[in-house]
Amino acid sequence: MACSRGVMVAVVALCVASLTLAGCGGKPEVTSPWPVANAERTVPKPTEPLRWPLTGLPAPDQAAITKRPFSIKIENSPQARPQSGLNSADVVYETVTEGGITRFNCIFQSTVPQLVGPVRSARLSDTWIVPQYNALFFYSGASNSVNSAVKSAKLPNLSQDAGVAAPYTRSSQRSAPHNLYLDSKKAYAEAMKRGMPVSVKVLRLQHAPKSAESSNAVSSVTIPFSTANTAEWTYDSSRKVYLRKNNGKVHSDGVTSKQVAAKNVVVMWVKYTRVGRDKVGSTTYRVELGGSGRASVFRDGKRYDGTWTATRTSPPRFKASNGETIRLAPGNTWFQVVSLNTNISMR
Repeated sequence: MACSRGVMVAVVALCVASLTLAGCGGKPEVTSPWPVANAERTVPKPTEPLRWPLTGLPAPDQAAITKRPFSIKIENSPQARPQSGLNSADVVYETVTEGGITRFNCIFQSTVPQLVGPVRSARLSDTWIVPQYNALFFYSGASNSVNSAVKSAKLPNLSQDAGVAAPYTRSSQRSAPHNLYLDSKKAYAEAMKRGMPVSVKVLRLQHAPKSAESSNAVSSVTIPFSTANTAEWTYDSSRKVYLRKNNGKVHSDGVTSKQVAAKNVVVMWVKYTRVGRDKVGSTTYRVELGGSGRASVFRDGKRYDGTWTATRTSPPRFKASNGETIRLAPGNTWFQVVSLNTNISMR
């Protein structure tokens, strides 16, 4: 009897086990193990869009962004206005020259009008600007000391002083010396003819759609370069650009007939050193565009104060007092290079 009870218990246990395995339907339950991850799943990073190094705006292809920039000296005396090509320059430097007038060094890469000018003489400041942008250098006329400095700096000299004539043309609409223009379509051909590379690496300026927060809203900034020249930039919130006046008058581009405009206006305080006088007795300057100094960046209707740093082969970078990078708005930039004791006004 005990044996029969034991057999019955064993049979019941076997039935329970069978039902558990088979499920309610009496069929075996199909199970599968959890998958084992041998590596972390990764999502491909989106390709960064190509951007022009000096504006941060979209560029068409790799060949375009390695196109060697032009550095062109453009006059800013009253007889030179309106100049041709100012609104097409990616970067413009404005510095004080003899007699308090200013002169531009315009850096073109993303857009180059066919005729740019009036082209005038070089200054010592160009021995800093040209290599910072790895540019080809175009000018006409310079003192012996400046030509010597250009030669010592080994700048890619495509000036009339170096015997280059093909890319330059005179306009019959103006009197000399305010009528010399560079034909940009012939410029690269002349560079290649002289064994100069026309495709190079160009260091980027630091752009971003937004910079650090700033509570310093500024609608206009006035920059007194000298008693002979004052620049005023007024922010146009509808276009998100700064519009320029020169000595109280609207400053226009001779190619587009539009007022000169900039996405960024950067005031750089630098050391001006008197190094001599020109033929009529006006002072010539050495302008130190390497090292560091005080700067104010104007973008998006706001002011960002900080410092600039630059080397012989690297364009300016800007930092706030807390060490944070001050970034430029995508678009063109005007560097207003003033002496250390210059006071700008804002409203």
